[in-house]
Amino acid sequence: MVLEESNLKSVGNLLQRIQELAVQAGNTATLSTNEYRALSSEVDARLDELRNLLNSQNANGDYIFGGYKSRGEPFSGTAASGFTYAGDDGQQFIKISNNTTIASSDSGKEIFVNIESAHNTVHSYASPANKSDPPAGISVGQVVDQELFDTFYPEDMVVTFNADNAVVPAGKNYTVSERSTGRIITANQPYSAGSSIEVNGVSFRITGQPVSGDPSVTATRPFGIDGPVVFPFDFTPPADETFTLRVGGRTETMVLDGNVTNTTDLAAILNSGVNGNAAKLAALGITVDNTGFSSASGINFSIASGSGNVDSVMGINSLAGSTSNDGVRETPGDRLFIDSSNKQDVLTTMARFSEGMKDYDGSAESRERLEEIIATSILNLKNSQTSILDITSKLGARFNTLESTRDLHLDSELVMKDVLAELRDVDYAEAATRLSAQTMVLQAAQSSFIRVSQLNLFSQL
Repeated sequence: MVLEESNLKSVGNLLQRIQELAVQAGNTATLSTNEYRALSSEVDARLDELRNLLNSQNANGDYIFGGYKSRGEPFSGTAASGFTYAGDDGQQFIKISNNTTIASSDSGKEIFVNIESAHNTVHSYASPANKSDPPAGISVGQVVDQELFDTFYPEDMVVTFNADNAVVPAGKNYTVSERSTGRIITANQPYSAGSSIEVNGVSFRITGQPVSGDPSVTATRPFGIDGPVVFPFDFTPPADETFTLRVGGRTETMVLDGNVTNTTDLAAILNSGVNGNAAKLAALGITVDNTGFSSASGINFSIASGSGNVDSVMGINSLAGSTSNDGVRETPGDRLFIDSSNKQDVLTTMARFSEGMKDYDGSAESRERLEEIIATSILNLKNSQTSILDITSKLGARFNTLESTRDLHLDSELVMKDVLAELRDVDYAEAATRLSAQTMVLQAAQSSFIRVSQLNLFSQL
């Protein structure tokens, strides 16, 4: 607890210095880009110092802010890759008397991570399942358009790297989607390592070489695959016939309603907008040409519920059911997450303050953005200090409990010593005198008993 109190005091002093730098940085009218880079250099140095303080160990080698997971380093990461907390919410407790137990530690998550943010913000991190080596990273990012982001909040975003052939010319590209629904926000964007990406009012950077996804393999069912194609055939009222196409959980009924003399005629009928076939194919994601059916997404599909006439003209056995088996769906590549949050850890607060100053280029737009970042940073630093003061006050209460319990133990010890002294310690002079008096009384009693015991009727005769 003494070590924790000392570290919290050091963290408080460090944050006080960062607040002074933030106030100094607020003078955007006079400071140059070089001066802002100098200020950001000090913030970066202080950021490393802060991370070392948050990863402090006691004499046993336990990390004092790791909760129950005290054997591993709780705080890791950089401004370029984002910060993570590997500890938990646990607190170590010690029994100090029969009925009193106190916490001997505090979770770093409670003190330094779960801090109220001045505005709705984001927490960015890479998926632990990513395959890139070294791992691709995502910066802590900035909310650069608060109003736009607030309309999106509290939804989260996912950045997924697609197959290289998703763009022309082929190259590394990504798609940003809404995490809860999968709705595409922006698709197939070319990737440039370290370049700023701005989506829904959030600006961030991805670094490294993320692993791309694997492309899909088209699922197909060609005409004539299950039997010979027989032409001509005239599907005209009242002889219109149907069959079903099923993709996943969706089924559509297709109509054959014209004269078919070749596969080109057959494809034209299946792509017709008049009979509704075109809309149904689009809904299923299936295309038809003069060679047969195909699904570019790689999802396998089935053809069923037809007739002998349908099977003859398509060469596909719909009566028994005919299913494609050559389709392979696209496999997504590395993923990175941008989660909405109303909390902001103290490391991220400092990293965003430093990043904002580094991005300043002297333009009116960047000056306005920097002013917003500085104002938000000052509020978040204040919230961080409040969190530290709250834990420090709790530590003070625990120290008071220890002191009062210690005093109670000392008082109890004095009482027990008095009782033991009465039982154990002897005044030899007083004891000898008391023994002599009690011996005399005993001898007199014994002598009187002998005389009395001899008095009976026979001794008087």
